[in-house]
Amino acid sequence: MLTGTAAAQFAGPAIILSFILGGIACAFVGLCYSEFAAMLPVCGSSYTYTYATLGEVFAWIIGWDLILEYTMGASIVAVGWSGYIVSLLHNVGISIPPGLAAAPGTMVKLADGTSVAGAVNLPAVFIIAVLTLMLVMGTKKSARLNNVMVAIKLFVVVAFLALGVFFVHSANWHSFIPADTGEFGMSGILRGSAVLFFAFIGFDAVSTCAQGARKPQRDMPVGILGSPVICTVLYIAVAGVLTGLVPYGELNVPDPIAKGVDVIGLTWFSILIKIGSLTGLTTVILVLLYGHRAASSSLCRKMACCPNYSRRFIRA
Repeated sequence: MLTGTAAAQFAGPAIILSFILGGIACAFVGLCYSEFAAMLPVCGSSYTYTYATLGEVFAWIIGWDLILEYTMGASIVAVGWSGYIVSLLHNVGISIPPGLAAAPGTMVKLADGTSVAGAVNLPAVFIIAVLTLMLVMGTKKSARLNNVMVAIKLFVVVAFLALGVFFVHSANWHSFIPADTGEFGMSGILRGSAVLFFAFIGFDAVSTCAQGARKPQRDMPVGILGSPVICTVLYIAVAGVLTGLVPYGELNVPDPIAKGVDVIGLTWFSILIKIGSLTGLTTVILVLLYGHRAASSSLCRKMACCPNYSRRFIRA
């Protein structure tokens, strides 16, 4: 989702460098999370760690920050999911009215040049409701479905890279670092990395399920540090191919990968990639909602029922 926005507004093809900087920053944060998750293999993530080290007041602030992070994160990704499902349905001849796929008050430009105001983003509401219901039914089933969806999206990402590289126009990479006119250049690369850090947020959600890990001292560091490494490599590769397929100025859309595969011109491949993109975004929303549930339940339980839980755990 954010690759197109960051490339179009800040970094151009040098979005690759933005991802590298974001990955490095993520690695340092991941080291902290890994150490805490191994020492405190309980739910609550940074709320629990803050409570154990700095006390209730700071933990209360961090706990609500976590809830806000996961709420906003799931909402933003749901909007991207909506963009991809609308694009996919359009490929098969089904059109969702623009006013029902945009937030209230958002002006949507139509093909004929006119604009219409959004009423409600129904696809985004739909996917949030379905995944919330799934989590209510149980974490075990959600985890199994998540594993299947991750396998599908990784296959599709690799397929996009393998086929898309043959349609890349190297001219789209020039200049690799656009001239600094107040928006691009090195300052744009740094701004792009700040925006793209959102793409790495999922790694901290791993720590929210530490209590369910079989061997947390081993599994938590592997999961927390391994996932951003794999993601960074894939992000860099996808960003390189995408900016080679489409001029970066045209990528400021909620579904940039869909725009990239449309350029390739293979309808069947376009549908496959969009399904994979939807699957990928679905797993992200699922993880963010799971993190939200874990953080909020941990915050409520420890505030209301057992305020000294973390400190007693450390003493034990």
